[in-house]
Amino acid sequence: MRGHLTEKADVFAFGVVALELVSGRPNSNSSLEEEKIYLLEWAWQLHENNREVDLVDSKLSEFNEEEVKRLIGVSLLCTQASPTLRPSMSRVVAMLSRDIEVSAVTSRPGYLTDWKYDDITNVIGEGATDTSHFNSSIASTSIVGDVGNSPANASKPMIGDTIKQGR
Repeated sequence: MRGHLTEKADVFAFGVVALELVSGRPNSNSSLEEEKIYLLEWAWQLHENNREVDLVDSKLSEFNEEEVKRLIGVSLLCTQASPTLRPSMSRVVAMLSRDIEVSAVTSRPGYLTDWKYDDITNVIGEGATDTSHFNSSIASTSIVGDVGNSPANASKPMIGDTIKQGR
């Protein structure tokens, strides 16, 4: 089990370094415009707006747009907040070498929603009206999976909460 955790941490670090290399900048830079301060947040915004190539270092005069999108997509998968959502390093290599397709990045990483937890509708979905059982800490940890099992709630007794919720 310890090896699995180490591999997933290494995958996260690979994703960050890959984004730093593509962009030619560090993971955070407070001298930049607010939306660009945090590389992972900016990369996600660009991904959501189908503008991934805007991340590429402006010093690069030419590059393969398809390869850049592939690398950024893999990097975003690698930097998911939950280790269970990150691919294994062997899968990363297979995606980068085109042996397998890059999985779609469908969820905003939890650490990004932690920073901007004021919009709970992104977490619970449209049409939901009862948000009383969510608090900002729980609602902002992840879009996928059971929020009760998120790392942010590791200190909370899960079985007691499950019983109280009637499950």
